[in-house]
Amino acid sequence: MISLDEAVTARLESHGERFEVLIDPDAALAMRRGEFEGELEDVIAAEDVFENASRGDRPAEEDLEEVFGTTDPLSIIPEVVERGEIQITAEQREEMQERKHRELVTTITRNAVNPQMDDSPHPPERIERALEEAGFQIDPMEPVENQVDDALDALRPVIPIRFEEVTMAVQLPADYAGSGQAQVREFGDLEREEWQNDGGWVGVLTFPAGLQNDLYDLVNEVTSGEGDARVIKDKDELRTR
Repeated sequence: MISLDEAVTARLESHGERFEVLIDPDAALAMRRGEFEGELEDVIAAEDVFENASRGDRPAEEDLEEVFGTTDPLSIIPEVVERGEIQITAEQREEMQERKHRELVTTITRNAVNPQMDDSPHPPERIERALEEAGFQIDPMEPVENQVDDALDALRPVIPIRFEEVTMAVQLPADYAGSGQAQVREFGDLEREEWQNDGGWVGVLTFPAGLQNDLYDLVNEVTSGEGDARVIKDKDELRTR
């Protein structure tokens, strides 16, 4: 379950009665779009149906039976969410907007590059400033992934930007190959790998271009600076030093 502070109220009025449930806002929106795939118990603040959630008042069981054909809260909650209205306070809306704005910046930073600077990643601070300059406001009621294209359209007049993937070859010396390659291979899509005669490991990975610096940092960390990572244009290129 979630805390009351995290929950919003979904309200349905039917047959002259009011029914309210307390649920995570993102889960509520996913239910309304038919996209919710989680466990209901994980996204509600109370396994209950209320007449007035703020006071804790509950409807009569006969009213639940008349409207929903059951008194089981776990059966009723999705119906209230899908058929009713989601009540969001100004404070909750602001918090959702700030959180989704951070998610948007992270998504763009992970995937975008600067085509005028040899496809180098844009720092998050640059994306933040550019979004502000462009006057882009994220909609807290829409999934972030549905708003990325609009954000990019707003950013392009402000900064050179495009979404790109990059392919990089990683070389790990033998002393670090065993544990290091397991971490590196999880970083992106492993296109090819090769174990060297000296016990070293070379892998070719493809991943969002904005994460190049993160991969450099990972390789340095797992090899104490003795590994190598470099961008390659040909995925069959596996030259090592």
